[in-house]
Amino acid sequence: MATLVCFHAHPDDEAIATGGTMAKAAAAGHRVVVVLATRGEEGEQIPGVVPDGEDLGAWRERETRDSAAVLGCHRVVFLGYRDSGMAGVSTNDAPESFWQADVNEAARRLAGILATEGADVLTIYDSHGGYGHPDHVAVHRVGTRAAELAGTPRLYWATMNRDRVREMVEAAERAGTPLNAERTERVDSEDFGLPDADITHAVDVTGVLDLKRAAMAAHASQIGADSFFLSLPEGDFAAAFGTEWFVRPDRPRNGPQAPDLFA
Repeated sequence: MATLVCFHAHPDDEAIATGGTMAKAAAAGHRVVVVLATRGEEGEQIPGVVPDGEDLGAWRERETRDSAAVLGCHRVVFLGYRDSGMAGVSTNDAPESFWQADVNEAARRLAGILATEGADVLTIYDSHGGYGHPDHVAVHRVGTRAAELAGTPRLYWATMNRDRVREMVEAAERAGTPLNAERTERVDSEDFGLPDADITHAVDVTGVLDLKRAAMAAHASQIGADSFFLSLPEGDFAAAFGTEWFVRPDRPRNGPQAPDLFA
């Protein structure tokens, strides 16, 4: 059996981007560790979930542990940096933010975890962090360096299949389905995910979609029952989230997509 470490920027990222892969790995007997750079202190809250006066970071940390338990993760670790917020806001400049972290120092923190765990596989994000969030870009930089320091054998970039998502958006528009304008605009960006030809691994997670959906729902302060994610009918949810996409940077591109991160 192997050890999988998934490195993410904020609480809920782990459930959305790699929740199915983690659940499948845990069910197969692999050790699964999730590492969060921040506690998501700058997240936009769903009204009425977090009690007045409650620290949002502490609340989201608990949500993450609940989500990880649903997925079967064996360990949750927070690196101790602060959420930098979305691109271009003042919190990007906070000295304790992950965006301002020294890459080598942060990488040493993560490399220590990789070494202790004897990690066989590390997942991070693609070079633009999926959609350009500063903390996601920092995950790519820090995770790449940490894998070098720890000698982790297999490194993967978790990403989104830009071509498939655009096809789904176009189909929804033809059907007259109401869409979130901000999300649609993001999909049109060349900094959103990667094209199908660049993706080396496609992990089918339809068999654990109930766990992935429950893990997302555990992040109730950020993902409400009426959110885009959880309001999707079962078939649409499977179409949107039933495959998790990865790039192994040392593999040739534009070939058959492998179904397993451990093979």
